[in-house]
Amino acid sequence: MDLRNKYLLKFFLIILILSLFVFYIYPVSADDKYYADVNIEVDSSGFVTIEGVTNHPKLLVKNTELYTLKKQSYWLLNITKEEVFSDFVYVLSLPDDSSINYVTASGSFRIETSNDKLLVKGFGENESFSVAVQYQLEKTAESDNILESNLLFIFLIPIIILVVIIVILFFRKSKDIKKSQEPSLSVEVYNSKGLNQRQKDIMNLLIQRKIALTQTDIQKELKIPKAAVSRNIRGLELRDLIEKEQSGMSNLIRLKKP
Repeated sequence: MDLRNKYLLKFFLIILILSLFVFYIYPVSADDKYYADVNIEVDSSGFVTIEGVTNHPKLLVKNTELYTLKKQSYWLLNITKEEVFSDFVYVLSLPDDSSINYVTASGSFRIETSNDKLLVKGFGENESFSVAVQYQLEKTAESDNILESNLLFIFLIPIIILVVIIVILFFRKSKDIKKSQEPSLSVEVYNSKGLNQRQKDIMNLLIQRKIALTQTDIQKELKIPKAAVSRNIRGLELRDLIEKEQSGMSNLIRLKKP
């Protein structure tokens, strides 16, 4: 190898070393940095969709739970890309009926409201892409009222059943007491009326049967003459103990209520 070729080889080696040195000192030029102009949508179940324009290979996603975490009633959304972005713009849309506890983000951001939705709008230059939001889903007044009504109804059912049982038992007991206080119908009640034996037999028969009887029925049951039946019935009628009711060719005989 001649001297000229040796110098050329050394020259190319020096250029290569300098290039590698510059590359490691300044790895990415401004034109080679990432950029993003995206919309971030979060639904009530914590699924995240990121759509828009970016050259970052892992920023755009659909229906993922990688960026959200729920602890008790609080949700935490954290989207962080450590790589440097020459510029980024985003609009983050939270679920309906959300309330924000805090927001931390790279660059600048502001919170807005649109159609009852909370929006976080941010932008930045020459820094990493990062936005973290802690939020909470608030129950609507209507759902609270429904829940309260259901709980009230559940607690009222046993109370209503208990009241109904108490009322039924009270009326049944009152009826039994009233019934026990009523004088039982027996011929002894009419002893003071001066009844003869046949009249007592007729009264006992009417008390036992508890229905109106014809004179023929009474005659057959007691086996006494027809004339005696008529005479004694007349006597009981005069004492206001029985009453007659015409039924065809016969008379129905029944007890007269005291």
